[in-house]
Amino acid sequence: MQKRKTEIVTARMTPKVKAQLQQRARDANMTLTDYLCICGLGQEIVKVDGLDAVLSELKAQGRNLNQLTTLANMGRITVLRGDELIDRYADLCAAIRKLTKEVS
Repeated sequence: MQKRKTEIVTARMTPKVKAQLQQRARDANMTLTDYLCICGLGQEIVKVDGLDAVLSELKAQGRNLNQLTTLANMGRITVLRGDELIDRYADLCAAIRKLTKEVS
């Protein structure tokens, strides 16, 4: 669980610098606050190309699995083509492994 942020820091900068920082934070898919904290603490920001597509598919598969589980628990479905689900999850795992190797 993330700790609650209670401290406020004020910084003065030119509009150009502010715009550049905001753009870099957007490029890293981060809030400006998180971006500045990570940069200020000397931590590396890693942007993974292709991660958005994999996460989107993973979320969709999770929703599908949840719906199927709910229907199965209600007794509304009894037969499921599990081989298709397994193939899709195998594809997702392969994509995640590939992205992990690219980042490492």
